[in-house]
Amino acid sequence: MRPLEGLVVLEFCQFLAGPSAGLKLADLGARVIKIERPVKGEACRQLSIKDLFVDDSSLLFHTINRNKESFAADLKNPDDLVLVKKLIAKADIMTHNFRPGVMEKIGLDFKTTLNINPKMIYGTITGYGDKGPWANKPGQDLLLQSLSGLSWLSGRKSQGPVPFGLAVADLMCGNHFVQGILAALLKRAKTGKGVLVEVSLLESVLDVQFEAITSYLNDGGQQPQRSDVKGSAHAFLSAPYGVYQTKDGYISLAMGDLLFIGSILEIDFQKYTDKHKWFSQRDEIRELLAEKLNTQTADYWIDVLQKEGIWCGKVLNYEELDSQPFVNELQLKQTVKNSAGEKLVTTRSPIQLDGEILTSTKAAPKVGEDNVIIHEQFLN
Repeated sequence: MRPLEGLVVLEFCQFLAGPSAGLKLADLGARVIKIERPVKGEACRQLSIKDLFVDDSSLLFHTINRNKESFAADLKNPDDLVLVKKLIAKADIMTHNFRPGVMEKIGLDFKTTLNINPKMIYGTITGYGDKGPWANKPGQDLLLQSLSGLSWLSGRKSQGPVPFGLAVADLMCGNHFVQGILAALLKRAKTGKGVLVEVSLLESVLDVQFEAITSYLNDGGQQPQRSDVKGSAHAFLSAPYGVYQTKDGYISLAMGDLLFIGSILEIDFQKYTDKHKWFSQRDEIRELLAEKLNTQTADYWIDVLQKEGIWCGKVLNYEELDSQPFVNELQLKQTVKNSAGEKLVTTRSPIQLDGEILTSTKAAPKVGEDNVIIHEQFLN
């Protein structure tokens, strides 16, 4: 039995942050019912990555919404709203990421919802909070990466701001949302009362940067100092930290004693005995390392360095990653199937409980696919 089995979650969320939280709750055993507009469904169904679609919904939608059910309802239709309120009366958790004021207008804000279900865990995600001049601005991942300073941490100095190739603001906000909901469940168990859980993309993406922002706030306002050498990996860490090209690929070097590494690689680092220089002169140090490491293959250097306990590794692409033995040993992939019998391969939950790997076999639902069974179980 999974820890959240028996809990019913009503998900009014769109796109990535909120639905990614619902995915995690579903993996932990909750029954997650997406409340979607009829016919077209949630907007993410048409937001594609590389124009990939499965049964008329984007592959992106499928990656975020597996293991859920779909209940189609028009929140502007009084009859449908009655049905939704009946569902709320029997649910444990509801989540939404509508703009501030939308749920109040519909009559499904936190205070009103408590009149329907006094024990409801009510979770909201906003872009920038629900008050102030930014409250109604669009909360989109790239905009948050840009606004929050995050885009000045990656890449090389000469590149200017470099955004991540993942929706990190959305995904971290989803993680924080789950943490808040789990904490609210514990609070409700103690008090017997409903709990309001609020997170914003802005606060989440700032929390992700706590080490960088703390450095800025306590170091005289010094901005991140990115290196301008190929393979630079961290604005706040000294050499040798980074990625280096070899004869046939790339290797990464993590934190380590530079002088010891130099002795292994037969590089004279005596002019850098002062550890402060490992940061202030890291560009020239990394260039010396790069010149040496480019003389042999990645496997050669991995063998040499790992024998001496140096933290290093090969830089793999997805094809190389997929061929690694641990992918099968750890059962890192799973196959899910939709109601039409179509199959998709995806990643699984990273959590194990009492030795059990949390896998699922159910793909994302079609719009309104579960209306009949939900009517039978909740609305009759």
